[in-house]
Amino acid sequence: MTEESKTLYEAVIGLEVHIQLLTQSKLFCGDSAAFGADPNTHISPITMAHPGTLPVLNKKAVEYAVRLGVALDCSITRHSFFDRKHYFYPDLPKAYQTSQMLFPICMGGELKINTGSTVQIHHIHLEEDAGKSIHDAHDDYTCIDLNRAGVPLLELVTDPVIRSAEEAFAFLTELRKLVRWLGICDGNMEEGSLRCDANISIRPVGETRLGTKVEVKNLNSIRNVKRAIEGEILRQINLVEKGEKITQQTRGYDADANTTAPQRDKEEANDYRYFPCPDLPPFEVSDSYLNAIKAALPVLPEQLLHKYMSVLQLPEQDAKVLTEEKALSDYFNNLIKETPHSKAAANWMLGPVKSWLNEHNTTIEQWPVPASVLAALIEMVQGGKLNFSTASAKILPALIKDPTVEPLSLATSLNLLQDSNEDELDGWVNEVITNMPNKVQEYKKGKKGLIGLFVGEVKKLSKGKADPQKVTALLQDKLA
Repeated sequence: MTEESKTLYEAVIGLEVHIQLLTQSKLFCGDSAAFGADPNTHISPITMAHPGTLPVLNKKAVEYAVRLGVALDCSITRHSFFDRKHYFYPDLPKAYQTSQMLFPICMGGELKINTGSTVQIHHIHLEEDAGKSIHDAHDDYTCIDLNRAGVPLLELVTDPVIRSAEEAFAFLTELRKLVRWLGICDGNMEEGSLRCDANISIRPVGETRLGTKVEVKNLNSIRNVKRAIEGEILRQINLVEKGEKITQQTRGYDADANTTAPQRDKEEANDYRYFPCPDLPPFEVSDSYLNAIKAALPVLPEQLLHKYMSVLQLPEQDAKVLTEEKALSDYFNNLIKETPHSKAAANWMLGPVKSWLNEHNTTIEQWPVPASVLAALIEMVQGGKLNFSTASAKILPALIKDPTVEPLSLATSLNLLQDSNEDELDGWVNEVITNMPNKVQEYKKGKKGLIGLFVGEVKKLSKGKADPQKVTALLQDKLA
C-alpha cells in the first residue's frame, strides 16, 4: 500500500460510548454501584436474577440521563420504557440485558469539538451493565464477578460523521470533560467508567454509500481509541487494495501489539430479540421535571469560555485552561468574586496555583488556600504593598501551610511590605545613581535596558521593600 493509495479513501466512523453513572446504587435495585470491592460483594437476589425478583427503576439514573441530554441539546423522550436485549453470556445472569431499543431517553443532539467540527448524536439510552469474566484467577476455570452487573450506564451513539482518528480523539476528550463537568460520571477509562467501541468503514473519496463496517472493542483509553482507529483504517485500505473483501465483524484491540483480531461476526438488532420488558412500567418525563433539571444545570464549559474571553478579556489559551475542569473554574469564579483583578487572578491560577497542583500531582480540590485568602494576597500585589515575586515565593508558601493566617498580618510580621514612601524611595534611588556613575552615563547614551539593573540595586538596598513600579518611575525621571 502506497501513501498515494491512502488518499483515495475516506474513513466513516461512528462511536458507541458507555458512560457509567455516578449513582450510589444500581439501575434496578439497591445494591451498591461502587467500584473496587471484593468480587461478588455488591450483589443480591435481584442482581443474581433469582426467580420472582422484580426490578425498580433508579430515579437518579434517569435524572443524569436527562442532564446529559439537555447539555447536548438532545430531544428528551417524554414517554419511554425499557426493552429486553437477549443474549447468553456467563456474566449476564438473566440471559438478557435491560436496555432501551425503541424509545431511547435522548434523541439527536450534538457536541462541538476543538477541531472545529460538530459531531451529531444519534441517541442516548439507559441500560444496565453486565458482570465481569475473570480469566486469570484460576488455572482451569473462568471466574465471574457480578459486582458490576446492573450498574447504570448511558450508551451514547454518534451518527457516522467522524472522519478521522483525530476527530474521534477530540470527541471523546470533550465528552469526558462534559460528563465530569455535569457530575454524572468520573470519566475513568482505566476503571471502565467510560468505555468506547468504534464502528469503522472506508469508501472511495466521493462515494456516498457507506462501506462495510467493523466494530472495534476493548478500547480502554482515549489514546488507544485513536491508535485502534488509525490501524483499522489502514487494515481495511490494505484489504481493498489487494482485492480482498472486508467482513462485517467485531474485532478486539490489543493495545500492547497495537493490532486488532476478529472476535465474531457482527450481530444485527433482530438477533437480540428485543421486546418491551414486562417487569418495568413506562416512565414519564414531565415538563416540570425537565424544567427543574434545566434550571439546575451548571454553566457549561463553552459558555464559560466565551465569558472569560469576551467579558473578562482573558486570552483564549488562558480561558481554555481555566475551563478544563469544573472544580478549577469554580475556584476561579469564586476568586474573581473577591477581587476585580480578573487577569491577575488568572495569572495566579495558571502560575503558582497550577505549579503547586502539578508538583503535588493533585487537583484543585486539594488546594488548601481559600479563594478569599488568595484574593486578599492578589489585592496586596495589585495595590503595591507586595511585589509578585515576594508574594508568590514567600507569602504563598506560608499560606499553604496555614491558610487561616491573613496575608497582610503575615507580610507585616515578616517585614515584607513594600515601601512606597516617596522620601525613602528617593533616598535609595539617589544612592544607587551616585554609586554607579559609569552605568548612568551608558544609560544616558542610549542603553535603556540598564534601568533593570538600577531597579535591582534599589531592591537590594531596600531589602526588597521598595515598590518596583514607583522605583522605575523615579529612576526614569531622574536619569532623564
